[in-house]
Amino acid sequence: MSLLSATTGPSAYWYLTRGTGVVALLLLTAGLVLGLLTSTRWATPRWPRFVVSGLHRNVTLLALAFVVIHVLTTVLDGYAPVRLWDAVVPFASRYRSVWVGFGALAFDLLLALIATSLLRARLGYRAWRIVHWLAYAAWPVALVHALGTGSDARTGWFGLLALVSVGAVVLAIAWRLFEARTGALALRLAGGAVALLVPVGIGVWASGGPLAAGWARKAGTPSRLLASARVVTKVVTVKVSAGGLPATPFTAPIQGSVSRHGPGSDGLVTVGLNGTAAGGAKGLLQVTLRGLPLENGGVQMTGSSVSFGPRGAPQAYSGQIISLEGSRLEATVQNSAGASLDLTVDLRIDPATRAFSGSLHVA
Repeated sequence: MSLLSATTGPSAYWYLTRGTGVVALLLLTAGLVLGLLTSTRWATPRWPRFVVSGLHRNVTLLALAFVVIHVLTTVLDGYAPVRLWDAVVPFASRYRSVWVGFGALAFDLLLALIATSLLRARLGYRAWRIVHWLAYAAWPVALVHALGTGSDARTGWFGLLALVSVGAVVLAIAWRLFEARTGALALRLAGGAVALLVPVGIGVWASGGPLAAGWARKAGTPSRLLASARVVTKVVTVKVSAGGLPATPFTAPIQGSVSRHGPGSDGLVTVGLNGTAAGGAKGLLQVTLRGLPLENGGVQMTGSSVSFGPRGAPQAYSGQIISLEGSRLEATVQNSAGASLDLTVDLRIDPATRAFSGSLHVA
């Protein structure tokens, strides 16, 4: 385990990108299911056909709106090098080109679905129907995009949502084939086989791809992002003998052990460094970092807190990390009187024993 460079945590755009992407996938699932129900002319006294048809149209439009927000927030976030045209031109992205390309393809299919529906009177029923059925491919393509690119692919809650979505679509297709009154039996059976094999194929691919270790590198994530994202959560504790702190500036050797916890229910991990400072620097340093786990074993920092003081008052100074680059950690802390200290910790970590040694500089 090592401390690697980190800047700031994810922005609000990043959280919007995650949220709108998941909601868009769920809306696409609902739109597909409603479309299949509409094609079977399904209706009940409480759910007339025009209600189901209108709901299908509105849910699809809402899905498109969330996809647009998903695209814009991804571009505005700026963490991944995704350009605006990468959302429209499939496989042109420099970031995970194949899997971002699937997202662009799903977006294009959804746009084609909306455009042909609006121009249905001019296109004619046959042309509209062909495009409409082809556009249903947007759902499995979007699911592959979410698994191949999404940062939540390995979380339990996303796995549950994906399974529910797949189950709903498979059941809707089975119902559509069962209720079909026209068409050759062989063709309907072939359609059912495809409807079953596609999600099974996606599941097999996902188990050996996005759900397995090392996917970020295999997916085409630039090496600079693999490195810069390794920091998320750490706790540094440096114990020293009783007494007050020496006059600043001073430097003291430190040594101790590393611990790691999580990810928790929020998907974040915590890494702790607990150690002792010697050489006359009588104080306790405590640093807490939280963030997102990465495929390569590192974390991307989302927040931090730092405290420092003598053993008798270890919380005398508090603050946060301002820089984390390579094995160097820098923080600024302040006491209740407004006096501040700049802390620099240089560490050497043994990943096998999770022990560390290094130096603490206080200025």
